[in-house]
Amino acid sequence: MESSAALRAWSERIDSVAAQFVLGEAASVDSMAESLAWMRQQADQAGWDEIARLASRIHDRMKASTQWYAEGAMADGLEKLRRAIEAATAPKVEPAKQGNSLAEDAGLVTDFILETREHLTSIENDLLTLDREPAQPEALHSLFRSFHTVKGLAGFLEFDSIRALAHEVETILDLARNHQMHITARVIDVVLESADYLKHEMNRLEAELGGAPPSASADVSALIVRVQALNAPGGEDAEACVAPPQEQAQAVEAARVVQAGAVQARLESPPVPAAAPEAKPAAVEAKASSEKFSVRVDTLKLDYLLDMVGEMVIAQSMVRQDPELAGLRSPRVTRNLTQLSRVTDEVQKTAMAMRMMPVGHLFQRVARLVRDMSRKMNKPADLDLTGEDTQIDKTIVEELADPLMHMVRNSLDHGIEAVETRRAAGKPERARISLRASHQAGHILIEIEDDGRGLDREKILAKARDRGLVAEGHTLSDSDIYNLIFEPGFSTAAAVTDVSGRGVGMDVVRKQVMKLRGRIEIHSEPGKGTVFQLKLPLTLAIIDGLVVGVGGERYIVPIFTVQEMFRPAADMLSTVKGQGEMVMVRNRLLPVVRLHTRFSVTPKSSDATQSLFIVAEAAGRRFCLMVDEFIGKQEVVIKNLGEGMKSIPGVAGGAILGDGRVGLILDLDGVYGDHSRV
Repeated sequence: MESSAALRAWSERIDSVAAQFVLGEAASVDSMAESLAWMRQQADQAGWDEIARLASRIHDRMKASTQWYAEGAMADGLEKLRRAIEAATAPKVEPAKQGNSLAEDAGLVTDFILETREHLTSIENDLLTLDREPAQPEALHSLFRSFHTVKGLAGFLEFDSIRALAHEVETILDLARNHQMHITARVIDVVLESADYLKHEMNRLEAELGGAPPSASADVSALIVRVQALNAPGGEDAEACVAPPQEQAQAVEAARVVQAGAVQARLESPPVPAAAPEAKPAAVEAKASSEKFSVRVDTLKLDYLLDMVGEMVIAQSMVRQDPELAGLRSPRVTRNLTQLSRVTDEVQKTAMAMRMMPVGHLFQRVARLVRDMSRKMNKPADLDLTGEDTQIDKTIVEELADPLMHMVRNSLDHGIEAVETRRAAGKPERARISLRASHQAGHILIEIEDDGRGLDREKILAKARDRGLVAEGHTLSDSDIYNLIFEPGFSTAAAVTDVSGRGVGMDVVRKQVMKLRGRIEIHSEPGKGTVFQLKLPLTLAIIDGLVVGVGGERYIVPIFTVQEMFRPAADMLSTVKGQGEMVMVRNRLLPVVRLHTRFSVTPKSSDATQSLFIVAEAAGRRFCLMVDEFIGKQEVVIKNLGEGMKSIPGVAGGAILGDGRVGLILDLDGVYGDHSRV
């Protein structure tokens, strides 16, 4: 324990720093917060009272200046200092009576986890930037600030392993900022491993908050030694010089002592007048300005809000189409209904936008994967990203992560050739993988392109015939052949690797994309590369549909599956043995699915020439859907049919139409599912 006199001396120094505090210098706020937290750990009861008085003085000074609360760039620092002040002024609890700290400070720990994860996303992005441009100063400064913030928060909450590691990484980055060491691939590797450790710890803390049994932090000593070795002679070979366990433990303790000593030295040294704050890049200023007014909202609340907005849209549509109102010839009522419709549309768009997020969050995960796997496979590759700001529904981003990662892994493993092969073919030794996102006709288009060997059409076809998927002598288009790679268990790999080759994965990719009401198209050119196109809806809550009638029922066909519509002539229809009813469309035979037969509905006419056909696509195949009439195009809010009806083949959900009737939204993959492939 330190003496009360020493603590009083330290408190005077902190008070002096606070008096000379320059608004806009976040480091000073961090220093005071860290100092209060450290003194809180060291003080006896007498010193604790002195710290409480000090904290109250700082708090009074904060309240006296309204500018403290107006400065957006200071928000994070002030929040940390506020927490430190609250902790310092709270009654001291003896260690024996503390109990489970996570349970007592659950709110603080939750905030710490959320904030740290945001910093980890930024850390990974900055590291990938430095991997391409090692001398990029903005990325380096941003990286340093992220680890500095995590260190301060972890120190306050007494997560010692996190604090010790963040401190060591921060030290290395500070040397790089001051041009005392270079950012190399080895440095980036070790810092990425440090970020992975922090991710692991966040998951562990989150599990404990969720009720899992308390568990100890993972051993960080070896990683700390590797971080420290980056600045030692021969730091590039740090992998080979891992210290014995005893020395590793000593290194962790040394890191703790060094940090404590640094805090004390800072307190005991005379205050240094603050410089003019370092100019911040415009992007950082814009980010701070945009985040100043942001709030975190539970996703479930957003979902509920979206449901209620959907109900409001339906109610507005029903009012507008009410026969009694339609008979009125009042300009005032018409004007009011038009205004109601406009406001409802705006509310719906705003509610939808609240669930949208940039697809760049998803793309950055792929950037890390390409970097790690290209080095592991000895296939140098660069990743080009386009359209990272494209907005897409949060649920789609989450659900699309695994399929996208699998497709990029396949591009690296199957598509990209070895360096020697590329050199012999006259290609650049470094391969290129492009990831693009854009809006297209009310949908999101995501493209994964590589400049590798392309798909081998004949090899795929031969494998499909061996497995009985395609009959001998049957001719398929390139598109049909390429779609065979989505068959369960299908693989043309000569050997199984730890990445791919078992024939699992691509079928799961297609199922996941179709679950999101999307589809995949493949374009490939031998020797030049392959493009996978994923076409997805902007959101899963609303769908653009073609409303059709069969008998007295209404069905909604997703617009993105519709290719064309027509009324068939008698000479277009035929029956093929073993394949059933077929129709000739643009010199191609397509199977016919009578919707009234699939759902046991009495149609207006069973004569195909008196009906209407929709050329649709599902499961990578085209077919024709036979209906009685086209009612119109409508944007509908998707409704869950409940537990008892969630597994009906061919039905994706329900919707309330403008006239108040219920229409079933078709799952065309399920509708076509009973028809065998040709």
